[in-house]
Amino acid sequence: MMKCYTRTGDNGETCIFGGKVDKHDDRIEAIGTIDELNAALGAAASFSANKTSKLIIQEVQNDMFTIGAELANTAKVGIEEKHVKNTEKLIDKLQQQLPAQSKFIIPQGTQAAMMLNMSRAIARRAERVLVKLDRKSKLNEQLLKYSNRLSSLLYMLMRYENQQSSIKEKNPVYNYKNEANSLRS
Repeated sequence: MMKCYTRTGDNGETCIFGGKVDKHDDRIEAIGTIDELNAALGAAASFSANKTSKLIIQEVQNDMFTIGAELANTAKVGIEEKHVKNTEKLIDKLQQQLPAQSKFIIPQGTQAAMMLNMSRAIARRAERVLVKLDRKSKLNEQLLKYSNRLSSLLYMLMRYENQQSSIKEKNPVYNYKNEANSLRS
């Protein structure tokens, strides 16, 4: 049985295939951010009652394990063009079911939608971390493309989740001072 702790990281290093690296290494930061995203996706799935949303989230979570394995060089798996194309198809399919959007939308709605929005924000950070890592040690081009599409998919999924729960989208009010004053009157 595998132990939960190994003591090998007590000095600030961790092992990936290829040897030991510092826990603050850019590659470990990328792996950790992908792990954080996967956890947020799991929370989103636990709040969702929608079968379509749950299936998409599960697919993305499996992709997160593929990315983690690719980054750790632990397996001969990785994000491929088919992952990018599938993500684009999912975005298009969800977008066709949603009202056209011409303005920003205030993040709110169901618990599942809000966890998807948190996941979207984490996905954007993950993309920045991956781009930073790519500048130092070249990454798979398809992985970068996938990470660029992922936040769009999660945004569409957030909107879809709210739509399925009849949550009306609201746009931000940029003239806050006047709005606040009118509320006090």
